[in-house]
Amino acid sequence: MLKTLTVSNFALVDELEIQFEPGLTVITGESGAGKSILLGALALVLGERADSSTIRPGTERADVSAEFDLTGLDAARRLLLEQSLEDPDQPERALVRRVVTRDGRSRAFLNGTPVTLNVLRALTENLVDVYGQDDNVRLADPTVQRALLDGFGVDRSDLAACRSAFHAWKQALAEYGRRQSQVQASADRASLLTYQLEELEAAAPEPGEFEEVERTHKRLSQAQVLKAVVSDALAALDEESVTGHVLSALSRLDDDHPRLVAALETLTTISDLGADVMRDLRAFEESLSFDPETLEELEERLSSLHDLARKHRVPPERLPEYIEALRAELTELSSDRSSLEALATEALQQEQAYRSLAGKLTRSRRKAAEAFCRSVGAHMQTLGISGGALALEFLPRESEFGAEAVEYRCVTNPKYPAAPLARIASGGERARISLAIQIVAAARNQLPSLILDEADVGVGGTTADVVGRLLRDLSQHTQVICITHAPQIAALGSAHLLVSKDSEQDTRITTLTEAERVDELARMLAGARITDESRDYARTLLAEAAG
Repeated sequence: MLKTLTVSNFALVDELEIQFEPGLTVITGESGAGKSILLGALALVLGERADSSTIRPGTERADVSAEFDLTGLDAARRLLLEQSLEDPDQPERALVRRVVTRDGRSRAFLNGTPVTLNVLRALTENLVDVYGQDDNVRLADPTVQRALLDGFGVDRSDLAACRSAFHAWKQALAEYGRRQSQVQASADRASLLTYQLEELEAAAPEPGEFEEVERTHKRLSQAQVLKAVVSDALAALDEESVTGHVLSALSRLDDDHPRLVAALETLTTISDLGADVMRDLRAFEESLSFDPETLEELEERLSSLHDLARKHRVPPERLPEYIEALRAELTELSSDRSSLEALATEALQQEQAYRSLAGKLTRSRRKAAEAFCRSVGAHMQTLGISGGALALEFLPRESEFGAEAVEYRCVTNPKYPAAPLARIASGGERARISLAIQIVAAARNQLPSLILDEADVGVGGTTADVVGRLLRDLSQHTQVICITHAPQIAALGSAHLLVSKDSEQDTRITTLTEAERVDELARMLAGARITDESRDYARTLLAEAAG
């Protein structure tokens, strides 16, 4: 439960420390005294957005702390242990603190350790439930209606499992959709690659072929010119046999002078080389046979290779390499389709898991709905709505919370059909129905503390007494803190806090003694002018509350 709330430099509060007890605590005070400040300070430590405008004028920061007793709250204590945030000296305690500075920044602490707001909210959302003055409107929200029913009779672990399964399913679908788009693009690419490969493979260029064809074509295309030049060269070499004549003449000389001998050897080498030249040229000449058909075939092949290279924007000599690259890409694209099938299977399995868990939630909700409606209907009648009843309509709507939305439909007069809560014409009836729903939901909710901000608005007299007794019954197992203007409810509190302003217009909150309670109840009954009669009535209310 909430044990203490300490506020410093928040709104109109200078320094304030409030002690809370188990049971029903009522908070009263004149309008404008600052009762809403209490809720604002509490909202801050529960993780609400920080606002520098809440800082007390003339100060640099607001500081709010709340101490919770976690006795019996295993989930909350487990969260502290998992985050290494437990207080070793007081393991049953959670001290939550928020500091807001003038620049709008805020810091959060848990048992003295800095934490993120997400960690703060993860703890406090399981500790306190707050119903404000606008919650009569909020209760018309289907999301809130579903949440109240779930809190009444649906296992939280089932809700968490369904939420996880839903997000896993949607994530799998998203991944499948992304891959499907990729595969579709890949299919278009694969179709193009297949067409290109068919065209290229039909041409079947071999490694080194282009260079060889180009050389052969060049030689054959100028074969006649080459042959004429070679013939002339052979004729010239044959006619100019100067080397042979000189060698023959010098060989007849009978002289072994070294210079002569060297000259003869060189001439002999020249003569042999000339013979080799003649032999090679004759062989080359013989290879230069002009074949128009072969030349035409080579020209067609070169033209084909050049066309392919130009079309695919690669050099002709790299066509074989390009074909291999296209084959590799096509193979890789084929594997994308198999991965798409695996993702489709995964998405289907996640969907089946979600639907199974959503079906379990549906069964739990329908089972809980009977008891929920029966209990709310009984409270509606207790609160003065004769013949009042609540019915739930389940509307198909898939979400992380299951397969349906829930709509509350109320009967305030048996002569008329059930209508949505938002369409109840009477504001008083709407307030009482909302209160009945809140009380029933809180009675089964596992939250240890319930805070009601003028949830009794629109009720008074005998009905207010009934509301107070319902809240007091509820406080037997849930700490209830109720801000109220109804003296009948205030008289039923086990503790009574008064919100007031001092001479400097600062908000003060004090715990009232028995005598002070009489005066405050008398004020609530009679207004500013307290009389003996109003005091007597206040004592009567207190006596009846104690009876």
